[in-house]
This record gives sequence, C-alpha cells and structure tokens, in this order.
Amino acid sequence: MASVDFKEQLLKGLGGPWPAGGDLKPKIVEQAIQKDGYRIEKVTYEVEPGDPIPAYVLIPDGVNATNPAPAVAVWHQHNGAYTIGKTEPAGLGGSPMHHTGVALAKLGYVAICPDSLTFGERQDPTKKQQGGNYERFEFLRYLVAGKCLAWKDILDMRRTIDYLVTRPEVKANALGCYGHSMGSTHSYMVGPWEERLKCIVCNCCLPTYKAIHREHMLHCFPNFVPGIFQYGDTPDIVALIAPRALHMNFGETDGGSPIDEVKNGLKVIANAYSAIHADEKFSYFIEPGVGHVLSDEMWRRTKAVFAKHLRG
Repeated sequence: MASVDFKEQLLKGLGGPWPAGGDLKPKIVEQAIQKDGYRIEKVTYEVEPGDPIPAYVLIPDGVNATNPAPAVAVWHQHNGAYTIGKTEPAGLGGSPMHHTGVALAKLGYVAICPDSLTFGERQDPTKKQQGGNYERFEFLRYLVAGKCLAWKDILDMRRTIDYLVTRPEVKANALGCYGHSMGSTHSYMVGPWEERLKCIVCNCCLPTYKAIHREHMLHCFPNFVPGIFQYGDTPDIVALIAPRALHMNFGETDGGSPIDEVKNGLKVIANAYSAIHADEKFSYFIEPGVGHVLSDEMWRRTKAVFAKHLRG
C-alpha cells in the first residue's frame, strides 16, 4: 500500500485540508414525484457559503424514516455532456445505459445524483464561458489558488455524503458510491477521504499518468493532481481506499484506460489489500472485446458487490 507519507503528499497536491463542514442549508426545490417503483425529488445543499449543489434524490417505494435503506451516491460521467450532468443517472436524460440511479432505486437503494462543478445547473453563471472552456477556467482558477479541480470535486462529494446521512430514509452505516468514466475517477478520488463509504464501485476509468503521457491523452481535469507523479500514480491513490470494499470494472479495448497499465495498476491495488489481509474486499473485472461502456455483466457485478457489502 502507498505509505502515509504518500497520502500526506496527495493532500498537499490536491490543495490541502478541506474546510470544516458548515450549515448545509438543505432545501427541497421540487417536491417528490412518483415514478415506477420510486419517487424522485430535487434538492440543494451548500458545500461552502453561497455554493449550493443541486441534486436528485431517488427513494424506493416503501422506504421512509421508519423503514430506512442503504444509499448509493452516483457520480455522473463526463463525456463532454456539460448540459446533462445529474439528469443522466437520475433517468431524466442522456443514455439509458447510464440511468444507474434509477436502477439502484428499483433495487431498494436510496440514490443521490448531484451535478459536478461545470455540469448541469453548475455551468458558468455569467455565461461568458461554455462547456469545456468553463471547465478549463475553473481548473485554472483553483490552480492559481494552490488547489485543483479534484480538490473541489472531493469537497463537493464529501458534503454530498454529509447531506445524505441527514436523510431519515437512509441507513447512515450502509453507504456506497458508484461512478462511470469521470464518475469512476470521482469514486476513487473521494474514497481515501470518506470513510463513511463502505463500498465503492468504479466503472471504466483508471488512467495512469504513465499511460496518459505515453499515449498523449487529453483526459478530463479531475484526473490531475499537481506534483503527485513524483510520489506515485493513480493506482496508489486507489490503494488508499483499503481495507474498505472496492470493485472496479474495465473494458479491454477502452482507449481511455490502456489495459496494460490498468493491469499493472490492479496489481498495486491488490497488493495494498493483501498487505493488510483484506484481499476479499477488493475485486475487479476486465471484459474482453468491450470498450468504454457499462455492460450487462459489469452491472451484474456492480449489483452483487453492493448487495454483499451494503445489505450483507
């Protein structure tokens, strides 16, 4: 496993400690609407003063304060789809393949689907920058402040968990998170810093810096932690999640995560779990002939992992 010193260097590279949580100022901005097997409501909660996150909360039928359920935070993908964000996992837009919040709600989990910064309702409020230009603007804005976009994303995700545990329908000791693509990056970036997450599932994203440099890839900004490559690579970040449950899915032909580097990275992560006798808490699946997708088999394994660690 990466050393404690590595975790300290990672925190420095990200931008230093996160601010203490303050008043979430939670609001229900759209009352619950009944869907097939669940109800959905739109909420906001503050990360920092004046910085609210909009999110959808999906609550299974029969789940309430007297009958709470495990919960999964679903981080949406990137895909250049800046206008979509949270609406895709919430089943209100995007590809049906990634309506994962809906699928989880129908399995009996409370699901929360927030917008990441620069996506959905968190695009440039001045409208001076659009899409990728606004993402670049925010990355550089945090960079000159001595932080990075990954720092901001982790803060947002931790505050999302702060909000999730206030929900009376949620079992606060049975929390997980899931993400595809950029959402996968979010999952393993927040993992080392959020011990309330008992189970983390990452789908189709583990781009090592070595592979990014070798292949001259332009990956999304949340992957990049200033100064960290001299101390370790992305698998070393993932390894810090041990000993909590972690499952990772990959497509063999996914160009965004070259499979040779993925396999090397999986050894690093597996060794970290083995070193603390937590081998059974780490699993992975590489699907032959498949690219950057959420396949039926990937989703079957995802469901099984959540059932084992959040319901078992």
